[in-house]
Amino acid sequence: MMRLSMLIVALMTVPVFAENVPEPDTYRGEPYKGAVPATLQGAQVIDAERAIALHDARGAVFIDVLPRTTKPDNMPDDMLWREPPHDTIPGAIWLWNTGYEQLAAAEQARLRDGLTHAQGDTGLPLVIFCRADCWMSWNAARRAIEWGFDPVYWFPGGVDDWSANGGAPLVPAEPVAP
Repeated sequence: MMRLSMLIVALMTVPVFAENVPEPDTYRGEPYKGAVPATLQGAQVIDAERAIALHDARGAVFIDVLPRTTKPDNMPDDMLWREPPHDTIPGAIWLWNTGYEQLAAAEQARLRDGLTHAQGDTGLPLVIFCRADCWMSWNAARRAIEWGFDPVYWFPGGVDDWSANGGAPLVPAEPVAP
């Protein structure tokens, strides 16, 4: 019975990589949470084991594209606002709000400049991630490929798969300034 329980828990932590989810021919919009394809043309798709090995060997630059929760526009000025914390893979660069289907000029610049700065002259792979079953990392990785960044690794399991497979403990993320 214990083995069955452990198997069920393990299966619940595995992201949904749907062989039958085709790669769209453009960026994916709403809903951003859902089954993702098993592929991304031009990128190497990696699992948690490979991501952890790359991280431990300092063999890649990790890019987190999870959106940032900002103070609501309609919130009264005299109300206290505390941004919810976001935890990420240690050493990852948080290029928030850069995985949407359409990006404003500021988000495009944040992504392009962030990737350029992160990769520099090293030639290290860019590992782009978010959460499990999140199209935002797919969109951001696709943009990176279209802009000529190479190599690009897409880690579709993101922080969920990282944590479930024994990656280093997550740390508080610091958003990259716009």
